[in-house]
Amino acid sequence: MTDMSKTTAPRNSLLKQDARTVKRNRAEKRFKAYGIAAISAGMLMLVILLSTIIGRGTGAFQQTFLTLDVQLLEAKLDKNGNRDLEEIKKVSTFGYAPLMAAAMEEKVAQTGIVTDLEPKELGDILSKQAAAQLRDFVLENTDLIGTSVEFRFLTNSRVDGYVKGRVTRESIANDKNINVAQLDLVDALRADGALEKRFNLAFITGSDASDARPEAAGMGVSMIGSLFMMLVVLALALPIGVAASIYLEEFAPKNWITDIIEVNISNLAAVPSIVFGILGLAVFINYMHLPNSAPLVGGLVLTLMTLPTIIISTRASLKSVPPSIRDAALGVGASKMQSVFHHVLPLAAPGILTGTIIGLAQALGETAPLLLIGMVGFIASNPPDGIASGLMDPNSAMPAQIYEWAKRADPAFYERAWGGIIILLVFLLTMNAIAVMLRRRFERRW
Repeated sequence: MTDMSKTTAPRNSLLKQDARTVKRNRAEKRFKAYGIAAISAGMLMLVILLSTIIGRGTGAFQQTFLTLDVQLLEAKLDKNGNRDLEEIKKVSTFGYAPLMAAAMEEKVAQTGIVTDLEPKELGDILSKQAAAQLRDFVLENTDLIGTSVEFRFLTNSRVDGYVKGRVTRESIANDKNINVAQLDLVDALRADGALEKRFNLAFITGSDASDARPEAAGMGVSMIGSLFMMLVVLALALPIGVAASIYLEEFAPKNWITDIIEVNISNLAAVPSIVFGILGLAVFINYMHLPNSAPLVGGLVLTLMTLPTIIISTRASLKSVPPSIRDAALGVGASKMQSVFHHVLPLAAPGILTGTIIGLAQALGETAPLLLIGMVGFIASNPPDGIASGLMDPNSAMPAQIYEWAKRADPAFYERAWGGIIILLVFLLTMNAIAVMLRRRFERRW
């Protein structure tokens, strides 16, 4: 036998990485770095988006007001002195303009401000909404006619922009709505404390305004319109979507007909929302002759758009329930329907609620379908009197109102569009937070 003196091939040590291991570890580190970079980029974009929205939209929640003592002269408002409401209503807003002009002149005299402005130019500092505000107050408080009442009036959009820094003395060189002398008066009134920037609740509770008074525009009526649309979507999409999902998942036979139905449901979930708007325009308005711009029509269109989302999420929730639950219920003598409604459906409820709320949140932010059914008109009406009025009367919706403001020329409307986005985001985040809490609250593990 030969001497076994030949050395065997060297083996790699477990304590030392070979070339392939080093290369694999480097690739893994690069992949982690790519993931961290992607997350960082996404977070950076999110921060930029939120900071831009908040920075440009918070100004809409504040408005410039001027406090004046107005003499409600009986000779102007109630010549006969009998406090008859019908006679007082005959005095239009033009009849209140001299009262406001006199209050402005008195304020200027009290503060000792020296100005060459004419009485009309003094009154132009106030919003065109001011006369209507004063008239509405008098009609509600006729017993105060003949007394002096302190009012806090909105200023016009140029004065508000000047106080917020959006309007400068250089930028008004060719502006016919305000002049330098009026800005000097604004500075003097600010120094006196009569003119100040305050929280504007009317932006949240008020209605839209015309191009002549953008400072008076609010989101309140459009918020009510969105609320009624969501009620329609919830009342129709939830029972129809859940019932269809239960039948397809638990009772329907597996054949080519149900396969076609399932494929079409998946395809409908990917259809652009504007297609549903065209469908709503053709069916609900042109064929069924439902009123234009009504929340009922908007809710029906959004129901069609939301149904595929609810059906898909509900079927996924039903599939997540283990088959052993069904088998156990059938094994103790329960019928198929009893096993589904008494055992499967309660266990799938968290997922169903989550999918429904996410579908509602998606519908709440849709604009394209609403454009086609006319929910972008100027709506400055009062809140609806009841459910029927809220469903059938013309109204707008939050995303449509934002779109309407964004396309107007006055910068004050553009500021309000950003403020409307903040309100819409608060609604969307609230609905998503509710979905998360419901899922965690009712979720069961097995």
